[in-house]
Amino acid sequence: MNYKIVATSNFVKELKRLARKFPSLKNDLEKFESELLLNPRQGDSLGGNAYKVRLAVKSKGKGKSGGMRVITYLELDFIVTDLTNIFLISIYDKSEAATISKEEIRRLITAK
Repeated sequence: MNYKIVATSNFVKELKRLARKFPSLKNDLEKFESELLLNPRQGDSLGGNAYKVRLAVKSKGKGKSGGMRVITYLELDFIVTDLTNIFLISIYDKSEAATISKEEIRRLITAK
């Protein structure tokens, strides 16, 4: 199976804001993307091929439990191709928002 990571416009917008606050975030995210290609179903399943993954950010200094949360979505299309897109839907700081609602996740997935 081949995987391709696609960042949505919402994810890019949120990442820019957070990267100003936390300088190591982009490097931490590159490492995360490498791990995601090896195991695209990592994190807590939110149902419907969506996952919430904990991301440690070095410049935040709190490990995974106090770090960022990344919402990913796997778009499975076995009929057309053996390529599976992994969409980066949202990224947020756990200290700013404890969770994201299922309705918001559905909205972001349909807007991808």
